[in-house]
Amino acid sequence: MAATDIARQVGEGCRTVPLAGHVGFDSLPDQLVNKSVSQGFCFNILCVGETGLGKSTLMDTLFNTKFEGEPATHTQPGVQLRSNTYDLQESNVGLKLTIVSTVGFGDQINKEDSYKPIVEFIDAQFEAYLQEELKIRRVLHTYHDSRIHACLYFIAPTGHSLKSLDLVTMKKLDSKAHLPFAVIGSTEELKIGNKMMKARQYPWGTVQVENEAHCDFVKLREMLIRVNMEDLREQTHSRHYELYRRCKLEEMGFKDTDPDSKPFSLQETYEAKRNEFLGELQKKEEEMRQMFVQRVKEKEAELKEAEKELHEKFDRLKKLHQDEKKKLEDKKKSLDDEVNAFKQRKTAAELLQSQGSQAGGSQTLKRDKEKKNFF
Repeated sequence: MAATDIARQVGEGCRTVPLAGHVGFDSLPDQLVNKSVSQGFCFNILCVGETGLGKSTLMDTLFNTKFEGEPATHTQPGVQLRSNTYDLQESNVGLKLTIVSTVGFGDQINKEDSYKPIVEFIDAQFEAYLQEELKIRRVLHTYHDSRIHACLYFIAPTGHSLKSLDLVTMKKLDSKAHLPFAVIGSTEELKIGNKMMKARQYPWGTVQVENEAHCDFVKLREMLIRVNMEDLREQTHSRHYELYRRCKLEEMGFKDTDPDSKPFSLQETYEAKRNEFLGELQKKEEEMRQMFVQRVKEKEAELKEAEKELHEKFDRLKKLHQDEKKKLEDKKKSLDDEVNAFKQRKTAAELLQSQGSQAGGSQTLKRDKEKKNFF
């Protein structure tokens, strides 16, 4: 029997019965309060606005303290989100407060994509919580929940219409914050009448921070901290995070019902996705194997073609070498023949010269002899 059928039967068969005496489960709300107080609370605020609009001052005023932080400049190359976490204590209630500020928002010449880092940051916190929730061994009771519970968007009090940057950003954040407030923040106290009050002095007069006739600071504080803080935390979890979780799981292929609109368990979905993934993996593995075999064949063909070209080149060089060798041998033979012929001519010339010398000497001796006989 499916779990949904069991739950339906339990709901249909539920009866209200009276108690004969005190049992004690009426202390459950007190137990819940004690548990919550012992665990403490966390609250995360995202402050969006241009540099110099008083975001840090308002946070100091809201929580009646001085948060230390690095001052922002107007020279940031892009929008960066800076997160600071503080441990606050009021009576016996502990609060882990995280303030996220948008450093460099609105300081760029091209402000078209200034909202993207903000939306990506909000979704990244949802994604981090989802990944922790999907773990087999979860530690959500000690996990630092960084999901944004409230986003305060600061608008410059120019008195003119909203900037295009404000309109685009607030439209992108529309599903995550609601009401506009005109707020003045100040950590300085001025003497007004006989009392010291938090106020801000202007050339045209004094604005009292906690005077509802002057600004909406008290309404904002009541709405944000004293009345709706837990509602904001619950809305973040039950509405915004659940919407992100549902869309993310649907993108991953998880569904509550099958194509026939029948209940579909997470295990069945997981097995179906696992089988689908294994099928795709085997398909890709076969494609990669075929691709590898094809590339090996192509490489073998390239190597054979290169080997053939090398053999042809070797044969050409060998034939050229043989031809050159034959030419050199023929030339050497010709030179040898010329040398032999030259030697023969030289020998003949020397012989003729020797014979001529002998003949000349005989004739000289003969003339000398004839001359002696004459005398």
